[in-house]
Amino acid sequence: MKHGKKVNHLGRKVAHRKSMLANMASSLIEHKRINTTVAKAKALKQFVEPLITKSKNDTTHNRRLAFSALRNKYAVTELFRDIAQKVGDRPGGYTRVIKLGNRLGDNASMAMIELVDYNEVYNTEKAAANKSTRRSRSRKKSGASESTAVSESTDAVEEQPTENKAAEVTEKSAPKAKEKAEKKEEDNKATESENEEDA
Repeated sequence: MKHGKKVNHLGRKVAHRKSMLANMASSLIEHKRINTTVAKAKALKQFVEPLITKSKNDTTHNRRLAFSALRNKYAVTELFRDIAQKVGDRPGGYTRVIKLGNRLGDNASMAMIELVDYNEVYNTEKAAANKSTRRSRSRKKSGASESTAVSESTDAVEEQPTENKAAEVTEKSAPKAKEKAEKKEEDNKATESENEEDA
């Protein structure tokens, strides 16, 4: 029975498991996302997130701890130089596991594990949303003033394009109007000359 045993041994002995996790963590730090099985991705998440937290405080001691876990000096340099700056204000949750379905060969459930701050697709959506989840009673009172302010701003926005459109229309139609006026003048002169000839 596996009651209270939180470490997934992944069917390997300790040395093999540590080496595998060190290699996977180095690959994740280098490439920012890797594909693996769901079980390995969850084990890697527990392995690499404390190292990223240590990288926020760049001391010799923390670098040595990271090197003892990763066993790759290039990965340690990348971790403390680039990744630490990118995740500096994030209080945990540096990685994301996305399930990808089952592998064809052995039907193992696959997943992609990635560093959250290096995915531009999700970050742009969150930056655009900027939703606040806090609600207070004072919002009901200020809601009316906010709605009037919003309606006034939308009216101003609506008025500006119409003025701009009118200016564009006059600019575009000015040459055409000149041409029409010149044609009318020519027609009038032609009809006057014809009338004079007839008389």
